[in-house]
Amino acid sequence: MKSALYLCLLLLGLQVQGQLKSNLNDEQQEQETAHFPEDHSQAEGENSPHVKIAPSNADFAFRVYKQIREETGNKNIFFSPLSISTAFTMLSLGARSNTLSQLHKGLAFNLTEMEEQEIHAGFQRILQLLNDPHQEDQLNMGNALFIDDRLKLLQKFLDDVRSLYYSEAISTSFQNSPEAIKEINKYIETKTHGKIVDFLQDLDPNTVMVLVNYIFFKGYWEKPFSPLSTRDADFMLDAKNSVKVKMMQQNKHFNIHRDKKLSCWVVEIPYKGNTTSLFILPDEGTMKQVEDALLKDTVSSWLKSLDYRQIYLDLPKFSISGSYDVRSLFEKMGVTEVFSDHADLSGVAENALLKVSKAIHKAMVDVSENGTEAAAVTLIEIAESAEFPPPPLIKFNKPFLMMIIDKSTDGVLFMGRIVNPTAKEE
Repeated sequence: MKSALYLCLLLLGLQVQGQLKSNLNDEQQEQETAHFPEDHSQAEGENSPHVKIAPSNADFAFRVYKQIREETGNKNIFFSPLSISTAFTMLSLGARSNTLSQLHKGLAFNLTEMEEQEIHAGFQRILQLLNDPHQEDQLNMGNALFIDDRLKLLQKFLDDVRSLYYSEAISTSFQNSPEAIKEINKYIETKTHGKIVDFLQDLDPNTVMVLVNYIFFKGYWEKPFSPLSTRDADFMLDAKNSVKVKMMQQNKHFNIHRDKKLSCWVVEIPYKGNTTSLFILPDEGTMKQVEDALLKDTVSSWLKSLDYRQIYLDLPKFSISGSYDVRSLFEKMGVTEVFSDHADLSGVAENALLKVSKAIHKAMVDVSENGTEAAAVTLIEIAESAEFPPPPLIKFNKPFLMMIIDKSTDGVLFMGRIVNPTAKEE
């Protein structure tokens, strides 16, 4: 019987609340746009590790999105690719041989283009940038290891997760399972400012470690929607069916792009600070076409093509969530060995055969007049073993896509598809 190792990853983000600000200069100044992986090389040099891994992280994000789409069908989607990639990349510090190779491939890292050390240095820099105390918004990311007294971690693994991922190491007695669960849930609740409560429900009797990764973001729209302009409106689920939503409205300048080839509108709605959002509105009947084209090159092209224009913008208030079996997603993406009895995680601990037995992820998003509130949780259980016409009306009253991007790291914090703003998680 092998003992079990949980890797519990928690991501919490995007809490936005606050006062409306003056917009006297909003229409007079061009807004800074987000830069996707290949466009961000000027910040610290294209050879900076976090710049080098950004394209891989983007490829991973869109690959996971498409895998989720296959499994969910025509339902809402919302998840955090950064949570999942950070989790498994940190785990890869202890992976060896084919298990490590599969993880690298699944995470879209090509070791002919970068060294393994650069990958981890890239995530180290992402953590530094996301935790910058001087940024205008509040954006924090961190990690913790809850380690059973019976498990002897290899010193190198412990040193690496501390120095590269700034992970805390917390001694925990998993033989007292209820107390261990209580301790971990308290940590998660504290780090996520009460947004994720009682996340961990049970532990495998042989659990020897739990790893937690969290992200918390609190920001504000640069141009808040006035609640006085919000009205009831129809959101078209399809050609024949609709639901009632609270539709927010603005008539201001935004960075927008009309992709004629893919038949969609792209609107950037920035937050104060280094975070922005992209809302993509496909024409009726073109959602699949746009989703199929979701690649880093496509999004990079959109961002390069943004024009600062006055528009009439309608955007619904919505709150959705989604839960995903990351193990199933990874296995269908070809990452299988880390979940099997053949897993080689010998770089984690002494005299322990480990494997990932469970990996789950949950995320939620709430969009309102002042901004966006989003949270996500990933749990990995490891067991031993051009020129525009007059201001267009861009009305998000039918299924659309959204991304939330951190501009300092080019990281896709969250992404999703909203097909029914009123749907509750099943």
